[in-house]
Amino acid sequence: LTWGYVAPSGHSQEGPARAVGRRDAAILIVLARLGLRAGEVAGLKLDDIDWRAGELVVFGKGRSVERLPLPADVGEVIVSYLCDGRPPGSGHYLFVTASAPRRPLSPANVSEVVVRACDRAGMPRIRAHRLRHTVGTETLRAGASLSEVGQLLRHRSIESTSIYAKVDHRALMPLALPWPDGAA
Repeated sequence: LTWGYVAPSGHSQEGPARAVGRRDAAILIVLARLGLRAGEVAGLKLDDIDWRAGELVVFGKGRSVERLPLPADVGEVIVSYLCDGRPPGSGHYLFVTASAPRRPLSPANVSEVVVRACDRAGMPRIRAHRLRHTVGTETLRAGASLSEVGQLLRHRSIESTSIYAKVDHRALMPLALPWPDGAA
């Protein structure tokens, strides 16, 4: 899977469309790999990235502040946006609007990036929070415990995690033991 920007057919890969594509690719990979909330992505500032430590500072719900590892592929897409997509003089926020006056994206703008990506891919529309759910579910399917998934998603309670990390009942069917005495 590549996160590089590919312009829709009939569109140039130069200019404003390319900058928006790089921004959107960075937003999508941050959502899909780190499981951040739309508001957390919208609130990211340039100073929240510690390149030397490979960490991202996330200001979450309830005024929580967490340091998350910044995977190399996520960092590479962010660097691509910063070098070849983000307009100079755009302020302290990482993700800004494409047209002047430059302002930070809102959580709704972040979700719209996901909706537009779905439209371009010919998929049913989802919003940013669905990617968070997917991160939780896929991490659980990969063998992590509910506690570990809760830690990844920065939940305060296991009840919150269970909402995101639904159990795949079809995958569990082969593991079910037959009822004693053959009764159903």
